Amino acid sequence: MTNPFEDEDGLYLVLVNDEGQHSLWPAIIAVPAGWRVAHDRDTRQGCLEHIERTWTDLRPASVREAG
Repeated sequence: MTNPFEDEDGLYLVLVNDEGQHSLWPAIIAVPAGWRVAHDRDTRQGCLEHIERTWTDLRPASVREAG
């Protein structure tokens, strides 16, 4: 069985939590509590490109706001 987190041919989502942290998430797995969909079903590469374009400050929101 292929690891769904490393399936080059699978469909993925981009998830974001309240701290603004992003996650590449297999579309076949339910979205965990505390996360929301920021980019709908797409190829792995499409999701990675979205993350690269939109998650430019890797610090958690609480750190950005405090600084």
